[in-house]
Amino acid sequence: MLNGGLSRLKQALGRINPAELNAANYILNHSEKVIRMTVNELSEASHSSPSAIIRLCKSVGFTGFQDLKIRIAGDLQAQKINGEEYKEIHPNSDLATIISSVSNNSALSINETSKILDESKMEMVIQWLDQANRIDFYGTGASQLVAQDAQHKFMRINKVCTAYSDTHLQLTSAVTLTNKDVAVAFSYSGETVQTIDCIKKAKEQGAKTVGITHIGNNTLGKYVDINIELLSAEGDIRSAATSSRIVQLNIIDIIYIAIASRNYKKSLQYLNKSGHAINEKLRFK
Repeated sequence: MLNGGLSRLKQALGRINPAELNAANYILNHSEKVIRMTVNELSEASHSSPSAIIRLCKSVGFTGFQDLKIRIAGDLQAQKINGEEYKEIHPNSDLATIISSVSNNSALSINETSKILDESKMEMVIQWLDQANRIDFYGTGASQLVAQDAQHKFMRINKVCTAYSDTHLQLTSAVTLTNKDVAVAFSYSGETVQTIDCIKKAKEQGAKTVGITHIGNNTLGKYVDINIELLSAEGDIRSAATSSRIVQLNIIDIIYIAIASRNYKKSLQYLNKSGHAINEKLRFK
């Protein structure tokens, strides 16, 4: 069953045109009613114009209001069957609740993202990275940790790659790329200035560029050749990226496994070599 309607709306709330916000909030608060409404009925109930509702559907990636209703119905069905819904973390929550909520939200984010992943885009990114002479991974903050994880994985299958933590080094690396290289930028918001600057420089050199960001319009997504869009179940109370980081790591795992699988014998050889070298180092400590 198609779903992802409620998640996409929640993710888009901060970016929705004010004229469409009333409709979005009404849909989220009265989702069971909305799936039985017409556009005109929703317009009257939410104090929005029919045209604003149609624009809302288009702006969050649906073909129209009917498509949105079908996906919301799928969301509601999944919640009834699997209990799939975002669980907010409140002040002074007990440990058992926190364990359940954080684990649920991470799993939910991965599952929701898997439903919206564009396989044709993923296939192209996999081909680019597989054939690249060099790969640059860019990111700051929590996204830089994802970039480092990507570098660790791809180095183990003999891919030449960088994931510098210093943004000046990231820029320096970006301006030395060629049209045979690929730059991959991680920024869930899609608005990290330093990361966007690196992508601009990489594009100027003719490198292929990939963004991994949240679903919907964002600056990084507009600059890259291919943007892989994610959904993340996160609330306002958080000390750092949680579910969004888990989803980014999952995307890298998918791409890495796909490339390793296509070059299975060589990848296994390199993995065995690196594993043996690390084990030897540990043995003599």
